[in-house]
Amino acid sequence: MARTTNPDVQLLAALADPTRLEIMRELAASPEVCACDFTSCCDVSQPTVSHHLKVLREAGAVISERRGNWVFYRIAPTLQERLAAIAGTVMPGGLVPLASLGRGARPAPLVPGSRPPAV
Repeated sequence: MARTTNPDVQLLAALADPTRLEIMRELAASPEVCACDFTSCCDVSQPTVSHHLKVLREAGAVISERRGNWVFYRIAPTLQERLAAIAGTVMPGGLVPLASLGRGARPAPLVPGSRPPAV
């Protein structure tokens, strides 16, 4: 398969890997995580973690900050909007706000870049 330059494909491909998805889940549970702490959650070596973090960083899924010898990672602030925009192009009606599920009537779609209605 040829390497693509499409940023949406790169993002989805980066998130599709089981180890990278586990890294993202670990990041979702904390404001930031030191690179050295991913080896325990992912059960892989440090060089493998570094490779996966590089792929996620290049895809724009995470951002990093070096502090001395340590590198801390966070989910990119634009990730939710990017995923919503991608989903909006493949789902009829776009995304539905999570808070509005289970109310009986089908809620209005969430437009990428907008905020869900206050509940």
